[in-house]
Amino acid sequence: MALELFNTLTGKVEPLFASDGKALRFYCCGPTVYDYGHIGNFRTFLHVDVLRRAIKLHDIGVHHVMNITDVDDKIIRNAAAAGKPIGEYSSKYERAFFEDMNALGCETPEDIARATEHIPEMVELIQRLAAEDIAYQTEDGSWYFRIARFPAYGQLSGKDLEGIQDGARIDSDEYEKDSARDFALWKSAKPGETSWDTAIGNGRPGWHIECSAMALRYLGDSFDLHAGGEDLMFPHHENEIAQSEACTHVQFARHWFHVRFLLVEGRKMSKSEGNFYTLRDLLLKGYRASAIRFLLLSVPYRQQLNFTFEGLAAETAAVDRLRTFQARVRDGKWLDTASDPELATIIRKSDEGFVAALANDLNTAEARAAIFDLLRAVNTSADQNKLTRADAEATLAVLAKFDSIFSVLEDHDAELTRAALAWAEAEGRMAEVAPEVLEAFGSSSLSDAAIDALVAERTLAKKQRNFARADAIRNELLEKGILLEDSKDGVRWKRK
Repeated sequence: MALELFNTLTGKVEPLFASDGKALRFYCCGPTVYDYGHIGNFRTFLHVDVLRRAIKLHDIGVHHVMNITDVDDKIIRNAAAAGKPIGEYSSKYERAFFEDMNALGCETPEDIARATEHIPEMVELIQRLAAEDIAYQTEDGSWYFRIARFPAYGQLSGKDLEGIQDGARIDSDEYEKDSARDFALWKSAKPGETSWDTAIGNGRPGWHIECSAMALRYLGDSFDLHAGGEDLMFPHHENEIAQSEACTHVQFARHWFHVRFLLVEGRKMSKSEGNFYTLRDLLLKGYRASAIRFLLLSVPYRQQLNFTFEGLAAETAAVDRLRTFQARVRDGKWLDTASDPELATIIRKSDEGFVAALANDLNTAEARAAIFDLLRAVNTSADQNKLTRADAEATLAVLAKFDSIFSVLEDHDAELTRAALAWAEAEGRMAEVAPEVLEAFGSSSLSDAAIDALVAERTLAKKQRNFARADAIRNELLEKGILLEDSKDGVRWKRK
């Protein structure tokens, strides 16, 4: 079954394939590292993560490139205010970004390209555009792209060049240019600013040129897919197409993938609204990284997600339900008889439905639904003592495939919350930690091995009918934020 994906450029759902027959080459616009990433940013990166995982599920190789914008106006202003060089300032937030990506279960791209490490490629691209008489230099030494010389401008976003009036700024720079429609390629140095002395003058790159230069450097003049948030479609991605194709004279990216941003409790997320959240904000409130990932992926990428705390609580319960189900099927003692034909059919159809949903424009909602259908059917069989070992193993294979995409079944939540607590303490932000998080994690120093030992001691105490000791151990663990779950398959524990 071919993987099909909506192409913003054509407005159609089209097959996604590796043009070289080896690996699907794609570029994703990464973060501008001037602050911590927020959940709107991470919704985009999570859907890109699911996309790369789905590509591999279809036995297609992946060559994924992501940029890091480590020089721009905000970084320069913030670094100056902090009294730090831009490299020292931005590196802190770059580290935090990758820590957050790891916490959310995102795979690492094959290439990570930092803007400040690719200045020569940007300069060369601007020189090539100047040779085409499309890039021009102003009196202050800045360079601009002359949009009027690129008739195809607007092909991605549908913007009409004639409708972009002078004065309707599409590039938020403060430099003189021939037309307000033109965008900056290179900004001349201002006193005290970070700059590079190059063949085109002393200055720094514009935002748009970096992505073109790095995409061409790592993926070639033409590649398979370009991804990013919907807010980047215009002008950023439109400008990437213009400056790249004006230089190479071939199609820049064949397929374009845009993820819609989210609302928070029905409103646009903003600091002024008081509904602006980073991943760390949520972890310090006691929410789990796995549930945040599951919620951000719960609605397909082309639909707007309304992020609510009620929804986050529901996703926490959903992840727990899936983990409990996996443990039950894995650890149970099932029948060694022949597979149940009816249940085997349900397992097979759930597997097929899961793969088909992902292949159909990355429909994460339908993919999840197929797995919960499986959960209900297999739990019913287990409750009736009818589940066979063959069907249990087939179920676990489907769950493994599910987790190769959604990556929520392994429980790392407690260690991630502890890492967030350590960060809050180092940054002097312990006042932001919810009391229940401090109660559950701040005073508990129990290692996993120590918990396992106490659970084993409790199990022995129950066998010896020493129920007072068994209850005391349960209460001791509960005070340390450890929950026990007794079932016919044994005792499982988890941290709050």
